[in-house]
Amino acid sequence: MNLRHWILAARPKTLPAAIAPVAVGSALAAQHGVFKLVPALLSMAFALLIQIATNYANDYFDYQKGTDNENRKGPKRAVAQGWISPRAMLVGTILILFLAFLAGINLVWFGGTHLIIIGILSMVFAVLYTGGPFPLAYLGLGDLFVLIFFGWVAVMYTYYVQAGVHHWNAFHLGTAVGCLSMNLLLVNNYRDYDNDKASNKNTTVVKFGLKYARWQYRFALLSAITASLWVAYQERVYLMMVAVLPILMGFKISHRLKTADMLDTFNQMLKKTSLILLFYSFVASILLISF
Repeated sequence: MNLRHWILAARPKTLPAAIAPVAVGSALAAQHGVFKLVPALLSMAFALLIQIATNYANDYFDYQKGTDNENRKGPKRAVAQGWISPRAMLVGTILILFLAFLAGINLVWFGGTHLIIIGILSMVFAVLYTGGPFPLAYLGLGDLFVLIFFGWVAVMYTYYVQAGVHHWNAFHLGTAVGCLSMNLLLVNNYRDYDNDKASNKNTTVVKFGLKYARWQYRFALLSAITASLWVAYQERVYLMMVAVLPILMGFKISHRLKTADMLDTFNQMLKKTSLILLFYSFVASILLISF
C-alpha cells in the first residue's frame, strides 16, 4: 500500500466533475461583481473532497458487494486488487469526509447555518451512492445524484456563499455542468454494462439498455447547450455561445458508443467526455469573467 494507490483510488479522471461547478459558479459571481476568493477556495476544497470520498466509498462498497471482480472491464480498483485493505479504505473514506466537513463548516461564516444541512446531505449521499441498504448507484439513481450534487447544488451554493443570494442563472449553469458530469458516469456504466448486469447493479444503462444510454448521452449534451445559450442571453455575454463548441464533440462520442468494445476505446471516450466538461467550464468561466 502506497501513496500512488491512494491517488489511483481517488480516480483523478473524475475530478473535473468537482472542479467544473465551482469554477462556473465563481465565474458567475465575478460577472455580477460579488466574487470572494476565500469561499470560492473553500467550495473547491469541499467539492474535491466529496468527490474523492465518493470514489473511495465506491471502491470499498463495490468490493463488498462483489461488483469489482475479474470480469470487470474497467480500470483496476484498489481494494479488489489488494493494494489497499477494505478496512484502510473505509478509514480513508471517513478521514476524507472529515476533511470535507472541516472545509464545509467554514462556509457557514459566508452562507449561514443552513449550509450545515447541505453539507451533511452531500456527505451522507457520498456514502449512500454505493453504500447502505438502498445504494443509489444500484437503483439507477446515480445519474440523478450527479445532476443534483455536482450540478445544481455545487454551482448554486458556490455562487450563494459569495453573493449571499441565489440566482436563476446559477441553476441553469448547474444544469449544464451537471448534465456533462452525468455523461462521465454514463460512459463508465456503459463500459461496465455486462458486469453490472451480472452483479445486479441496476444503473440506468442496465435498467433501460444500451440504446437508451446513447440517447441519454445526447439528451444531456442538448440540455447543456440549451442551458448555456439561455445564460448567454440572460447575462448579455453572447460570446459565451462559444462555450458550447466543445460540447458538440460529444455527439461523435455518443455515436462511437454503439461500436465500442475494447477497454482502450472506452478509456479514450471517458477522457474525451472529461475534456468536454473541462473545456466547457474553462471557456464559459473565462468569458463570464471577461465580459
